[in-house]
Amino acid sequence: MSSLSFGLTETPSPLSSAPHETLSYDLEACTELMRGGSKSFFAASKLLPVRVRAPAIALYAFCRLADDAIDTGEDQDQAMKDLKSRLSAIYAGRPAPIDADRALTVVVHRYGIPCGLLEALLDGFLWDSQGRRYETLADVEAYGARVAGAVGAMMSLIMGASTDTAIARACELGVAMQLTNIARDIGEDARNGRLYIPRAWFREIGMDADDWLTHPVFDSRIAGFTQRLLLRADALYRRGEFGLAELSWDCRPAIQAARLVYAEIGRQLERDGLNSVDKRTVVSKARKLALIARATAVALRVPTCPSVPLSPVPAIEYLVDIVSRDRHPLASQGPWTLPSRSFDERVEWMVDLLGRLEERKRVNRQHLKC
Repeated sequence: MSSLSFGLTETPSPLSSAPHETLSYDLEACTELMRGGSKSFFAASKLLPVRVRAPAIALYAFCRLADDAIDTGEDQDQAMKDLKSRLSAIYAGRPAPIDADRALTVVVHRYGIPCGLLEALLDGFLWDSQGRRYETLADVEAYGARVAGAVGAMMSLIMGASTDTAIARACELGVAMQLTNIARDIGEDARNGRLYIPRAWFREIGMDADDWLTHPVFDSRIAGFTQRLLLRADALYRRGEFGLAELSWDCRPAIQAARLVYAEIGRQLERDGLNSVDKRTVVSKARKLALIARATAVALRVPTCPSVPLSPVPAIEYLVDIVSRDRHPLASQGPWTLPSRSFDERVEWMVDLLGRLEERKRVNRQHLKC
């Protein structure tokens, strides 16, 4: 088992006035928490530099545990209180004796990640567990800002890109990916009693959203909704690409790959007739590898930014404000390491981790349904 440690005594942390201590945690224990996650994300993440990959694993491990705690717990409100208490301990430098919490403590202190970003993420998880209703596309994007945009902002900070422009584009890319997920999972979500298509869209054409949710079937009207979601996602993918110029050269291939692979889910969904009610759209491994290769080749040729700066889309403005207002200077620097593997082994390892996590999440939801 590979252990990471980081001495907070090296530099006093601006995030806390707590006594400083040496924090250590088991990286392999954190990776175990990730088994079954997003195949598309980790097919691209193999391109992340080692210095970014390890803190990204630590961040994802905590997010995964938090999502499970709220999504599968009997008392969601209490689960949220417990998680916020754990966050307070993390930011005080006194994490619970949980590998994911200790790992996150290292990450937030080193990269100056504001607590508000993690609280936004927890709010999004709670919205899911409460069965929140989304009346407009703006409401859906507000949800996407919390569950995906906040992660984009945190990853941007880990990669060393902290300008308002970098944070805005990272958040918008996260929302684009979430809209793609929503378009791909319409049928699965409906069978679990969840609806992320704006209810206003149903009313516009005289459909009753609740009736459809009771008996979800695919037809041309649902295909139209799916296309609208994908068109909005594509617009945000284009905005997100402008953020590549804010990243260091070694981080660009992974983010470009993630953008291309996720956008390809939409293209494959279109080839499947926009039917995500009766089946789940999957991008083949060969196609993913081709897109990753393309991302590696073109990532250094980032697009020229617009002459007039793009204002953040409304849903993510508050995330940009959180970073601008609350971000602290880096607390410390220190080496991050991964288990020693060849490049090919790391590729296979990272893709497998999120593949297993996604399956775990699906099994959990099916268990709740039963």
